[in-house]
Amino acid sequence: MDIIKELEKLNIGTIIKHPNMCDYTSYKAGGPALCIVSPYNETALILLMRFIKENNLKYKIIGNCSNLVFGDALYDGILIRLDEFDALYIKNNMVTVGAGYSLMKLAHKVSHLGLSGLEFAAGIPGTIGGSIYMNAGAYNSDMGYIVNRIKVLTPELRIVTLYNRDLDFHYRTSFLQKNPGYICLEATLELTRGDVKEILSIIKDRKERRMQSQPLEFPSAGSVFRNPKDNYAGKLIEEVGYKGRRVGDAVVSEKHANFVINVGKAKGDDIKKLIMDIKKEVLKEKGIDLKIEQEFVE
Repeated sequence: MDIIKELEKLNIGTIIKHPNMCDYTSYKAGGPALCIVSPYNETALILLMRFIKENNLKYKIIGNCSNLVFGDALYDGILIRLDEFDALYIKNNMVTVGAGYSLMKLAHKVSHLGLSGLEFAAGIPGTIGGSIYMNAGAYNSDMGYIVNRIKVLTPELRIVTLYNRDLDFHYRTSFLQKNPGYICLEATLELTRGDVKEILSIIKDRKERRMQSQPLEFPSAGSVFRNPKDNYAGKLIEEVGYKGRRVGDAVVSEKHANFVINVGKAKGDDIKKLIMDIKKEVLKEKGIDLKIEQEFVE
């Protein structure tokens, strides 16, 4: 079966044929994929998922690919991006937003409107759907504090509402991460009223701190490992002598050891090897099994 031709017949969205994932990931690394499909709407997504399930095809929902490490071999499945799911409605302190909307863009937009609660997200380059899936967070806050409810497509292709209590938010994890058959379509966030100047001041201060402490001048996917309880992953990596360590053009940042950066033309496999080497070394030297925050896609 020619999967791309069959997808074109369905007429369900835009199709990027044979993309090179180094053009789509924040690491600027990764090999080719079969295709990226962006469904037009919920009905189109359901048709696409039915086609995938009926033909037992490999697939993955992706956002901005700001937390993904693609390998160098062909990803022989369908990558689905919810770019068209970008509606935004704001009523009082309630914000309803599509899963494909930029988290960073939303954080800045609501902050200028005097809505507080998303200041932590002003430097996180993911989508709404991806940030809920990962329970993205920073500065002792995360999506779990502000998500009121989400609309999802279930594995049975039904659209239902899940509330905060259903989503099992914990540090960098959620119900969606443990149940990848569910697809986030839309979220309703509950924010609070605040002073615009104070909110923007917090965002500005944190941006300056990030610029000083993180290697933002190089492609990366942010923090590689979760911080263990009462410790810091970057500190542990530095203590085992891995700051500056490299595999090809993948390098442990000298600025912040919990960042792996692409200093040239790093391959996805180089990045993965370096991450796994760090994990093994910290376990061997410190007895701490670091949890990887990024996801390997192969």
